[in-house]
Amino acid sequence: MTTPDDIATAAALILQGGLVAFPTETVYGLGADATQDHAVAKIYAAKGRPQFNPLIAHVEDVEAAFALGEFSADALKLAARFWPGPLTLVVPRRVDCKVSLLASAGLPSVALRVPAHPIALELIRAVGRPVVAPSANPSGRISPTTAEHVRAGLKLDMILDGGACAVGVESTVVSFMDRPRLLRPGGLARDVIEDALGFGLAEADAGGALYSPGQLESHYAPHAAMRLNAEARLEGELYLGFGPYKSTYTLSQSGDVVEAAANLFRMLHELDNRNPSHIAVAPIPNIGLGEAINDRLKRAAAPR
Repeated sequence: MTTPDDIATAAALILQGGLVAFPTETVYGLGADATQDHAVAKIYAAKGRPQFNPLIAHVEDVEAAFALGEFSADALKLAARFWPGPLTLVVPRRVDCKVSLLASAGLPSVALRVPAHPIALELIRAVGRPVVAPSANPSGRISPTTAEHVRAGLKLDMILDGGACAVGVESTVVSFMDRPRLLRPGGLARDVIEDALGFGLAEADAGGALYSPGQLESHYAPHAAMRLNAEARLEGELYLGFGPYKSTYTLSQSGDVVEAAANLFRMLHELDNRNPSHIAVAPIPNIGLGEAINDRLKRAAAPR
């Protein structure tokens, strides 16, 4: 497991322009100095990531986020309520924002998050700068929820091992570039956010600018073709169940969407490692974190 010396070594590597994978409560992130254009470019190269897909800058606290972006009253309300936690806020960049424009894909916005994981926060404090950290996997593939998943997909300067991620799906992304919009369902359920705001979130603008990661149609994909909302397995398919479905791989036998979210990427990795041609997935109720699970499954099954 990770030691204070490991944190110090990792911070030095990041400040030198290197890449370090580290755990958050959502998934493992691929960390780089958000203020160095070259380091951010290395993130895109390592992941094979389209450069029009923005990156999230992780900071140590709300005050550090305020130094980078302009927060409306509603954005402030969510930051105060849910940070640290699995929520990313997309806000206008401050004029003096130090995050590389490459990380914002040249847009006038910046995506910010305060992670709720002790290793992540210790690392960000040691770096002393915002750290961009997309999921530590090849672009479009299954997100990593353990250090072993990272090692299987990428060759990096260093990996900080913090065990399995507790939430297991990426952060929820809410944009405040115009009216508050849900850009990506994630580890914080929509209804919880809407309760805090006192009104409903608008949907992402189809065909609009990509203000955050996870908006590409094909994403989080295993190598196998996927069939969703499958009530049963067909010949030649591996089956990922949910609830009282008899299957070797089941997201949650009790039908708990929180448990299913935590298990999703790990089980997709395990299924993909068996090299099937097709994977069938049981129906998941679209409530609470089920919305985030269905979003990831839809993108994993999209044509590519």
